[in-house]
Amino acid sequence: MEFIILLFQLAIIVLGIVSGWKVFTKANKPGWAVLIPIYNVYVLTQIVGRPWWFILLLLIPLVNIIVGIVLSIDLAKSFGKGAGFGLGLALLGFIFYPILAFGSATYKGPSARA
Repeated sequence: MEFIILLFQLAIIVLGIVSGWKVFTKANKPGWAVLIPIYNVYVLTQIVGRPWWFILLLLIPLVNIIVGIVLSIDLAKSFGKGAGFGLGLALLGFIFYPILAFGSATYKGPSARA
């Protein structure tokens, strides 16, 4: 039973990495950046058009929840999706990131600067 759970967890991790890689490449950023902690958040802030210091806000407890939701909504808008899709990215990322990665959504540019 533990082996099945381990395989399921591994599948979710691989799906997350592949989805993140595809989202980054759709936004004309290096896909390998999704593998590097902290740098991947820096690249995400570039994709959505937020300043680099948002990374520091993610280190503050409780504030990081709000900032994570804001970044997710900005990411959705950067790909032409709505705020509801952004909430889906924040709360159910294992479902919504693959939809964003493998769906027909195209990168429109940084939404936070608009």
